[in-house]
Amino acid sequence: MTFTHRRPALRSAAAGLAAIGVLALGMAPARAGDPAGNWVRPSTGTVVKFYDCGGKLCAKIVAVKDKSKQGTVGTVIMPGAKKVSDNKWEGDLLNTEDGQTYNGVVTLSGGGLTLKGCVLGGIICKGETWQPAN
Repeated sequence: MTFTHRRPALRSAAAGLAAIGVLALGMAPARAGDPAGNWVRPSTGTVVKFYDCGGKLCAKIVAVKDKSKQGTVGTVIMPGAKKVSDNKWEGDLLNTEDGQTYNGVVTLSGGGLTLKGCVLGGIICKGETWQPAN
């Protein structure tokens, strides 16, 4: 009894799984050390696009869940944070809720992007961990 007729089916299945794996990798956002892309602030549902701007990290609001905040779409909330270490950037961070600009710290880790706004040289900070947008 020979099983040679099954090998082409196994090869096809393996090739199909490999192709799915390659496609899945190709569709995954670049996250390892690169926060570029759209992120959602969980507390408000606001979507912010993070992008490279002349070697620094910039961010602007691209969508809001609360329609009363529609006027903030297009607002740059981070005009150019400097990379200070692996997965960490520092720079001005605008809080559109109070109109104030804070010393911002952005950290990429564990699949999330943590944004903190700090005052008094970083003694008092408030922040939240954002998730990748779908």
